Amino acid sequence: MTFKEKITNLIEEGLQEKPSLFLVDLSISDSYKISVTLDGDNGVQLQDCIDISRAIDSNLDREEQDFSLEVASAGVSTPLKLVRQYKKNIGRTLKVKTATATIEAKLENVTEETILLSWTSREPKKIGKGKETVEHKREIPFSEIKEAIVIIIFN
Repeated sequence: MTFKEKITNLIEEGLQEKPSLFLVDLSISDSYKISVTLDGDNGVQLQDCIDISRAIDSNLDREEQDFSLEVASAGVSTPLKLVRQYKKNIGRTLKVKTATATIEAKLENVTEETILLSWTSREPKKIGKGKETVEHKREIPFSEIKEAIVIIIFN
């Protein structure tokens, strides 16, 4: 079993006790710096990070392999990676970049293959002068999304 497989198994065991949490990213550098990024259906608490850190740290032998460990929650500005992250953000505004466009819109729906965005814009009237409000909806496959970030709106 490789070092990364061992870490992955320990994280999975720790997450079994917390079903609302899920692993977003795991990286291990050449100098054995372990970085774990978590997210949760209801957010991630400090205690959640501490518990997962302990689940990993207490089951590894530093005499066998010296390492450093960092367990953190996915930050506000962290791009969404998993379908589960998109689902928990339905109703929020996202900034989605594709190869051809950047769209800032409300996330309406998520399937296993696509997301549905909706937004309004002011466009010139087809007849006469002035502008009118036009509603747009666009379904985007995950394969076309280069980056998607939740936009925080303060009211």
